[in-house]
Amino acid sequence: MQLVVGRIGRAHGIKGDVSVEVRTDEPELRLGPGAVLLTDPASAGPLTVQSGRVHSGRLLLRFEGVHDRNAAEALRNVMLIAEVDPDETPEDPDEYYDHQLIGLDVFLRDGTRVGELTEVVHLPYQDLLTVERPDGKEVLVPFVTEIVPEIDLAEQRVVITPPPGLIDPDEAEVASSREDAS
Repeated sequence: MQLVVGRIGRAHGIKGDVSVEVRTDEPELRLGPGAVLLTDPASAGPLTVQSGRVHSGRLLLRFEGVHDRNAAEALRNVMLIAEVDPDETPEDPDEYYDHQLIGLDVFLRDGTRVGELTEVVHLPYQDLLTVERPDGKEVLVPFVTEIVPEIDLAEQRVVITPPPGLIDPDEAEVASSREDAS
């Protein structure tokens, strides 16, 4: 199975380093020295990580065969893809790889089907689950325990307890009307 683990940003310095937008919870494993990464577009790779370091809060990588700023700049916006064993799981039982979650059915606690989980969006401060509703609309659900209390990989389901208005905007209006009436 292939997972996108990063996107190459700007060149840094003159020796071939590039900044990388990390898209994995385990950069030390997926983006460490010696890691061989496929690329999108495929013509840019594969790339082997020669070295890496953090500078001013950003991950900088140097790839074998990329020795100057021009070669590094040519890699800008290339997606980095790692080959991952589909049976591999994180060490912490409360953590999940994106590929384990994508495709799961999403339900409310009362059993009402909300839709299908189609993407995990990694933001700097919080992850979001993209849920595609049966009508084709997408809903972004904060991936926090209070809203996503249950993930059952064996049953291929996620249970959510969203606040009013997150799934159905009309619920937010009803909830605010009730509060106004009190």
